[in-house]
Amino acid sequence: MDFYTILGLTGGLAWTLAYIEAIRLGFAQKTFAIPFWALALNFSWELVQSAYSIRHNSFSLQSYINIIWLLFDVLILVTYFLYGKKGFKNYANPAYFIPYSLIVLLISMLIEYAFIKEFGGTDGAVYSAFLQNVFMSVLFILMLIERRSNSGQSLFLAISKGIGTAASTVLFGALGHADLANLVFILGSICFFLDVVYINMLVKAKTSEVSIKTGN
Repeated sequence: MDFYTILGLTGGLAWTLAYIEAIRLGFAQKTFAIPFWALALNFSWELVQSAYSIRHNSFSLQSYINIIWLLFDVLILVTYFLYGKKGFKNYANPAYFIPYSLIVLLISMLIEYAFIKEFGGTDGAVYSAFLQNVFMSVLFILMLIERRSNSGQSLFLAISKGIGTAASTVLFGALGHADLANLVFILGSICFFLDVVYINMLVKAKTSEVSIKTGN
């Protein structure tokens, strides 16, 4: 097994663990554990990439990982549609919850499709994945601020996401195709920084919560 395969498996496994934790948190705490715009983009990316692999009969290790992630994202979407409306009503009429959600999913699909049409299957997948990863890292920070608690969030999920993205950054940014390396490395580094910030914020939020419960 070469270093490229090890990095690919590390990234795939770490993100898989993050998805599993998101599903567990969602059903256990009756919430959704991935910010919806990030979830919609992830779901769309995996759906478009899986469809691309099937259409062109070009399967790799990443192709099979994408299909597994797609199935997990379906379950995370279930938690969103089951429990997301209670938070949505703080900002808009609950009657708009389903139309809004479907529009976001449609926009996400169009974005992922545009990346493939513009840059091709491989480059488009890498560009969009790292851009939306930065977006996701920002949204996790905003979700922690908005919820004012660690509800639907865990260090295990945050660290797994960080490791998954870091492994992919080394794979595609340091060792990958020269045409992709600079942008991927910069985006991956930004993502890693934001993930560290989020993990630090989450630790402080958990510490504060424990202090409040114990009266310290």
